Amino acid sequence: MGQTEPSHQPPLKFLAWLPELKREVWILAAGQLLLFIGQGFTLVYAAIYFVNTLGFSPTQVGLALGSGGISGTLGRFWAGNAIDSPRFGRRVTLLVAAAIAALGSFCLAFASTFALLVAGNLLLGLGISLYWPATLAVTTDLTPAAHLTEAMALTRLADNLGLGLGAFIAGQYIAWGGDYPVLFICKGLAYLVFALVIFGAIAETHPRHPPSPHLWQNWAAALRDRCFITYLLANLFFTTYAAQLSSTLPLYLANFLPGGNTETGFSEQVISYFFVWHALLKIGLQLPITRWLRAVPQVNILLGSLGLWSISFCFIWLAGVVSVNSLGVVLVAFASVAFAEILYAPSASALVGNLAPERLRGVYFSLESECWAIGFLVGPAVGGWALDQPNQIGLNFWLMLVGSAAIAGGLLLRLRQQLAAPAAAVDGVEPAGEA
Repeated sequence: MGQTEPSHQPPLKFLAWLPELKREVWILAAGQLLLFIGQGFTLVYAAIYFVNTLGFSPTQVGLALGSGGISGTLGRFWAGNAIDSPRFGRRVTLLVAAAIAALGSFCLAFASTFALLVAGNLLLGLGISLYWPATLAVTTDLTPAAHLTEAMALTRLADNLGLGLGAFIAGQYIAWGGDYPVLFICKGLAYLVFALVIFGAIAETHPRHPPSPHLWQNWAAALRDRCFITYLLANLFFTTYAAQLSSTLPLYLANFLPGGNTETGFSEQVISYFFVWHALLKIGLQLPITRWLRAVPQVNILLGSLGLWSISFCFIWLAGVVSVNSLGVVLVAFASVAFAEILYAPSASALVGNLAPERLRGVYFSLESECWAIGFLVGPAVGGWALDQPNQIGLNFWLMLVGSAAIAGGLLLRLRQQLAAPAAAVDGVEPAGEA
């Protein structure tokens, strides 16, 4: 990577277990924490507000939320070019992302018409599509390879902790009779505070390479990287699995379990406790587990994550089979999902950072981010279709996911072979070292 070892260590002895990362990485994580607290403000309550208070139909809200995915898909392609461009770079892209997302939040705060509702979601989708690739590129620029997985774990910890705190604060505020539009205004302000943190504390980290005469050459070079393409194909399975957690699984737990606390499954309140359990495990164990596994090759960690996803799907299937109390089975399933995500997120991002040539990090992270757009497009549609079928098909859907993990596992094993014997350099760029 060319960076020196970070010189900023935690000053207090009881903080010695924290990752040894540069000061700028910690500052970026602190800004990200504030940003995702704002995200958490509207995570649970946005759809409720738009339907029950503003009077939009569920179909209108679904279309508006889906529009963010469209702008996000297109934005990721622009993000790859902007992040790797000397004219924009990482820092300017982050500032633009924060400004666009803040504007989208303010639009939603005053969304009295369907057009304004769609506009707000389009802007939010565009802002987030620029944010993630730029953040991961900056983190990779500032971190030596030996600590990259831990740096990526810190970004995921800031994400999860911010979402949890934001959702909790918003819940208390609504319980006290607060107004929903204030949550969107606070969310927009959180984006602006994040922009101030970036503007004041993070310098441009873009490597000084001459720009390519044709931007599409960068994309072509990335798409000729056989290791990276193999990873992207495997990653589509992980993102599709992650999409089930927020789309198919809650409905399955509510309507398809004979051993729940209602006639059809579990109540919304109990389901929320499952997700709190899942979030607490990730927040508490993300950094310790990542540091413990620091010496393990990232592909091996991804294989372990895939195994945990398969175990969780087996327990979810089992919860639909048992006729007695299935509470313990579901808790084990959510714990397995939490550990799978703890292993997956930092290792996947660090693997991309190690595969990407320095001058193409924006393109690589943008293509990796497209996996999330595809996964959250395909995953809910397939899961919803399965639950609309006769009960046996909906129940066995989870076993189908276990079967699909065999394909993902084969791709990861192929990737491990490719990394052990790297191919010749593409376009004169040396292949990445072993990940």
